[in-house]
Amino acid sequence: MFGSKKLNDLFGLNQLNDLMAQARPDLSRESLGVGPDFPGVAPNPFLSSDARKRNAELRTGALALGVLVDWREVNSNPRVVLMFDVETADGRSFRGIADEGLTITELTRLAPGQTLPVRYRPAVMDHYVALARDADPAHVQQLSDEIASRKRT
Repeated sequence: MFGSKKLNDLFGLNQLNDLMAQARPDLSRESLGVGPDFPGVAPNPFLSSDARKRNAELRTGALALGVLVDWREVNSNPRVVLMFDVETADGRSFRGIADEGLTITELTRLAPGQTLPVRYRPAVMDHYVALARDADPAHVQQLSDEIASRKRT
């Protein structure tokens, strides 16, 4: 969930990950479809310095397209964890997890199979992504065309 494996073992955070998975099995690594290297969903991202840093980096990350697979409501704010199958401009594919605060209107518009622009950190590749709400529609269309042409060949 937080930091490196060595520090997690030292401070017992791996046990916290296990407790989080027991309390919210729908947010476990297995349920989200990610591997054991996924740091996990922070119980409160506003109190986690790692989550705040990650979110700041994601705001300036590389643009990709994510096909919405599913989502889980974390609380009634509504804070949701969105699961995407992400395709990048350079041809990589991975399961991406976005931890977002949505409006009720945005939440009611979610539908599996929907393609949305997301940002990711190519240097880290830890499954975290963020909705690219600021993305230029022309750039998103160009990326979509590039990915579609690669699939045809």
